[in-house]
Amino acid sequence: MPILVCGSLAFDTTIVLNEKLKTPPVSVDAFGQKNFAWYFMVPDLRRDFGGCAGNIAYNLKLLGKEALPMGTVGADFELYANWLSKNGISRDHIREMEHSYTAQTYIIQDTDDNKLTAFHPGAMNFSHYNRVPMDKKIELAVIAPDGENGMRMHAQQLVQAGIPFLFYPGYSLKQIFSEDILGFIEQSAWMVVHQEDLSFIRSETGLSEQQIAERVRALIINRGEQGAVIHSAGVEYPVPGCTPKNMFDAAGCDDAFCAGLLYGLANDIDWETSGRIASLLWCIKAEHHGTQQHKFTLDGIKSLFQKTYGYALIS
Repeated sequence: MPILVCGSLAFDTTIVLNEKLKTPPVSVDAFGQKNFAWYFMVPDLRRDFGGCAGNIAYNLKLLGKEALPMGTVGADFELYANWLSKNGISRDHIREMEHSYTAQTYIIQDTDDNKLTAFHPGAMNFSHYNRVPMDKKIELAVIAPDGENGMRMHAQQLVQAGIPFLFYPGYSLKQIFSEDILGFIEQSAWMVVHQEDLSFIRSETGLSEQQIAERVRALIINRGEQGAVIHSAGVEYPVPGCTPKNMFDAAGCDDAFCAGLLYGLANDIDWETSGRIASLLWCIKAEHHGTQQHKFTLDGIKSLFQKTYGYALIS
């Protein structure tokens, strides 16, 4: 059963400094205007393949699941396309917009782990040009951060097609109007949000945590290193955390967590176990730089699951 992954595909460029970000010197140009001029020597630069749809599909592929990422990209996508093909990930529903760049994230990180982030959505803004495929026998989908119009349209198309979906708003949450958040909650089968975003949803919708949980089959609250809490059918399932051996990079951890939940849903696994799979993937990703540089096998996950949680993962 393929899993449709609606969301962004992006290039992530990380610039690592060997000094602290500081207030720049001020210069005065020939017209008497004050200018700020930063100059940094960059000893370490990384360019990674990212975007929520790409990251989720990558983790699902490592788990042995067929994922169909659906997103819009630019004319500069060739390197990423080759990476997807190399990893056996479908490109059938990735649409190239010739007049745009692929979405780009630029991160400048200093020695104190302070970060300056700039994001160019590029072709992601045209995600509504894609339509949910009706010929792939899709039984499960996820709506991850993407162009706003695309997210709305894809939710409607999935509902019309009778395909249940996991709503994973991620960083796009604060770009969505309150009435749209309510709409997504009502349309989705399941919803996963980070603990830090829950208070924002409550303030925007006027709903309590319990009221949100009552409107979906399950509300999953991702607490990162502290695990998760899952509300389903009036029952609360606490999920223990998983501490990374070394916390190298939080980027993409929530996408890996989302992939773990989708694996559980696709295999009809109980919530307590699904939450633990998700938490384990969050931890594995945290131990690696970049969003698609970590590696694992399903057998390796099962072995690590048994060691970490004390019972076998059967799927």
